[in-house]
Amino acid sequence: MACGELVGAVGLTEPNSGSDLQGIKTTARRDGGHYVINGSKTFITNGWQAGLICLAVRTDPKAPGPKALSLLVLETKDQPGYRVGRPLQKIGRHAQDTCELFFDGVRVPVGNLLGPSEGRGLFQMMDQFRYERLSIGLSAVGAAERAVEITAGYVKERKAFGKPLLDLQNTRFKLAKCKTETHIGRIFVDNCIQQFIDGRLDSVTAAMAKYWLTD
Repeated sequence: MACGELVGAVGLTEPNSGSDLQGIKTTARRDGGHYVINGSKTFITNGWQAGLICLAVRTDPKAPGPKALSLLVLETKDQPGYRVGRPLQKIGRHAQDTCELFFDGVRVPVGNLLGPSEGRGLFQMMDQFRYERLSIGLSAVGAAERAVEITAGYVKERKAFGKPLLDLQNTRFKLAKCKTETHIGRIFVDNCIQQFIDGRLDSVTAAMAKYWLTD
């Protein structure tokens, strides 16, 4: 993956299971030295090109709640029973493929289980959500900072009523508000980054960062 020979994907979301990860229905049944996977995933980023998928599956239907789920690493090349569906149409990010994935008796070696044992999948996913939510918040701040920069340049050049828009009081008020909120966002996300580096960023704060900064 690091040298570009493989494209990775994360297979979590299903047609009837989005945010409710405990509702995942894709199964992986133990059969000797392999798991046999049956089910489907949807809205999977990089699904069309993926050569390696980290797949959330139900390994123990009888286990309570989160302990039923595990993560398996699936190599897709020449994999019998594996099929990629149509690329899905999106409002944005058109250059990024998003697909449906189908698994019909796909066999994966037991050694491809991610982690020390079955039943750790949901906990592994939740642990990574802090990093993912923080990265989304950071992208939002970067976009906001660039938007303020572009707008500031525009109102200096664009003229109305014989003078630049920046000379109008209302324009300055609105731009100052945007600049202030973006600056506060930058301080917040930098603090979250430091907490993450120190191992102190909790899931609630990460969720707060994603919510407030993207808004």
